[in-house]
Amino acid sequence: MTSLFKKVALVARHGKPEIITSMLDLAGFLAEDGVVVLFDDQSIDADQAAGYQRIERDKIGRMADLVVVLGGDGTMLSVARLIAPYRIPLVGINQGRLGFMTDIPLHEMKQSVAEILKGEFIPEERILLEATLYRNGQEITKGLAFNDVVFSRGATGSMIEFEIFVDDQFVYSQRSDGLIVSTPTGSTAYSLASGGPILHPTVPAITLVPICPQSLSNRPIAINDGSVVEFILTRGQDARVHFDNQSHNDLHELDRVVIRRYRNSLRILHPMNYSYYDMLRHKLHWGEKLL
Repeated sequence: MTSLFKKVALVARHGKPEIITSMLDLAGFLAEDGVVVLFDDQSIDADQAAGYQRIERDKIGRMADLVVVLGGDGTMLSVARLIAPYRIPLVGINQGRLGFMTDIPLHEMKQSVAEILKGEFIPEERILLEATLYRNGQEITKGLAFNDVVFSRGATGSMIEFEIFVDDQFVYSQRSDGLIVSTPTGSTAYSLASGGPILHPTVPAITLVPICPQSLSNRPIAINDGSVVEFILTRGQDARVHFDNQSHNDLHELDRVVIRRYRNSLRILHPMNYSYYDMLRHKLHWGEKLL
């Protein structure tokens, strides 16, 4: 087999013996065909990866031509943010539970990966969000999100109050438990649980989804993904901004968070039989076709 990808990095959730077994199985399969296998050092211990090169996770984007994630969507999210600056494609093998992003079932792993390496795949570009936190006019930090940027109330349990601007135009002030700014990929995550719409991954949109707003007239809104969203915290103790629910920053009153589409999209490779609607129907237990 002549592979389009010479170096393939394997990433998985650490501490799962069954996933380690699958990683080693896939590594041996790839190595037999002359592919250089790189193990993420957070996924597998050195003694388990004997005979293969282990590299630090933050170096994967510079060293690999393709990344294969074995696990659930949480692992996929963390890897997506790391490799987005390098435009490295990503493949997901589902060993988690729900798995909206890791769409290849374990029993089809070898066959699907072999076909992808030969160029038989459906590519899909997915956007990320970049959020910049400003305090007293100074930039404090930046964060990337593949699913969503979420603003939430603190441990005190009180609602937060904030203002939203889109492209410098005032949209609304709101009192609620928080706000979800979601990509189309994230529309099947926290946004969906909060009453947001499901967006096909190729729809050029960002959604703003309130979390338990005080006013029932506050509804989710979809905007163009080229728009710039500005969040200003006007009142709220212990408020936070979260990135894919995997990292966060505390917010102070009058902090500003500016959110825009990240400069690079992330390329996910699907097997040729992939259908987004089949996936939704299966994961969400929608009714099957009657005729």
